[in-house]
Order: sequence, then C-alpha cells, then structure tokens
Amino acid sequence: MLTAYPGSAQAASKASWIDLLDPTQEERAGVERDYGLELPSREELSEVESSSRISEENGVLFLSLPLISHVHALDEAPSPIGFVLSKDVLVTIRYTPLRAFDTVAAKFSKNDAHRSSVDAFTALVDEMVDLSADVLEGIAAELDAVSRSVFLKSRTGRRHLTRSNDALRRTLIEVGNAGERLSRIRGSLLGLQRIVPFVSEPERNWIPKSARSRLKTAQGDLLSLTDYETHLSDKVQFLLDAVLGFINTKQNDIFTVLTIVSVVGIPPTLVASIYGMNFKNMPELDWAWGYQFGLALIALSTILPILWFKWRGWL
Repeated sequence: MLTAYPGSAQAASKASWIDLLDPTQEERAGVERDYGLELPSREELSEVESSSRISEENGVLFLSLPLISHVHALDEAPSPIGFVLSKDVLVTIRYTPLRAFDTVAAKFSKNDAHRSSVDAFTALVDEMVDLSADVLEGIAAELDAVSRSVFLKSRTGRRHLTRSNDALRRTLIEVGNAGERLSRIRGSLLGLQRIVPFVSEPERNWIPKSARSRLKTAQGDLLSLTDYETHLSDKVQFLLDAVLGFINTKQNDIFTVLTIVSVVGIPPTLVASIYGMNFKNMPELDWAWGYQFGLALIALSTILPILWFKWRGWL
C-alpha cells in the first residue's frame, strides 16, 4: 500500500513523504520512476552489516533497521524497515503496521502545513524513541512485579515459603519472555543509534539546524535508553539465577527429606530384622514382655535419629 504525505496517492510526485507498506512491484516501480530512486529489496533491508544499513549514494541516504510491531507477540519476528532520505523526499519501506508510523501519519494528516522530508524523518525517529521508552517502562514494571513475587516473604509466620513447581515454571517463563523482548528492543535501539548520527553529520548542509537539534536530543535519549536496557537485562539475568536457585533449593529440600526418611528407617528395620530371625537361642522369645520390648526398641530407634536431626537443624 502506498500513502503520500501530504496529499494522496495520486499526487505522490508532489509529496515529501512516501510510505510503502508491504508494497507491490507496481508501487515500487512507480516511486522509482517518479523520483529517480532505486529502492532496496526486503532482503537488502534485512542485512546486518553496518555498511548495508547506512550508506549514501549521490546525496541520497539509505538507512535500515529491524523494528518490532507488537512487543508481546514473540512468535512474530522483527520486521525490517528502510528509509530512503533525500532533500526532496523521504521514502519509507515497511512490511508490517507500526504504531510510530501511524502516529506520525495522523499528525501529518491533521496539519496541512508543509512538511519537508527531513521533518518527516525526525518525527518518525522521535516516535520510535518514545515507543521504545514506553516498551522499556512496561517491561520494567513487569520485572518489578516478578521480583516482588520471587522474593516475597511469608506473612503467616512459617519459616519457609513453599513454592509450587507450576509457580516457579510460570515465573521462569515470564522472566525468559521479558529477556527475549529486551533483546529485540536492543536491536531496534542499536539500529537507531547508527542512523541518527549518520543523518546529522555536519557535511550534509541540507539538514536544517532545527532538525539537527532534534536528532541530537534523540541521540541522547537513545544512549540513556540503551543504558536502561542494559540495566533491565542485568535484572533479567539476576531473576533467572534467583528462580533457578529456588528450584535447586527445592530439589535439595526434597533430597534432604528423602535422606532423613531413609536414615530414620534403617534402625527400626534392623531391629525388626533381628527379631524376625526366630532362632531358638534368642532369650527374648521366652520373655513375658518380649513383644512389648521389641516394639519399644523399634520406636526408640526411630525417635532418636529424628531428635538428632532436629538438634542439628536439618528438620
């Protein structure tokens, strides 16, 4: 779909911003013919080399970066977007709806004032930076909630707070999803960090001073967001280690209980085995209280190990 701002698709040749959403071959060919540009393909926009993502040919800037459309849809891979920026026109190429583009398009549609190609580019950069900040704030709130649930202390006076396997598994999945979303956002931030200073280089005298100021502000915001994303990534790793630590602790508790049960069961089993042999020369067989003596010995051999484990603090 081709959308021109300002104006309509029929007046695309007079527009300062051409937005191509999953364009057809006819739409790409029409823009290339009207503006004398060679638009990159989706495969070229997906390349990861810096030289492929930022380049200049005959005063035209070719920029690309990966961007996520829905941060919660982990089954949807980041989609590449491309910018072809010149003094006269900005051509954006994308293959999925993006909130930042819709916001800027709505602003351009409401205001009939003339907007240059650089104005459109700086507006898109500002919206993408704001969107990244909002996403990071949302992930930070989720991680805070997970942190409180992981390190929640028992309010019932119990010494140990038992966590079920399902709860630990859900927490582990939540933290892992947050880490995956952070890695995708980091790719977008790094892409913006590459293209913003490249556009605002001093030798490009067709970039207005006001646009340079906005891009410089955006560059500072990107640096702070990258630091914040690093902080959140460290928190994700910390929470992953904490959850895995709780899982290991729970497994150790289970092994401790099994060990104590097996050790406690050995002495009474030994006593019962001895008196179960029924040899003729066993004097206890002729005792009037031999049966009660055997039961008492079994009970005592069970209680004494339990008291010893409790004294050592293993129970």
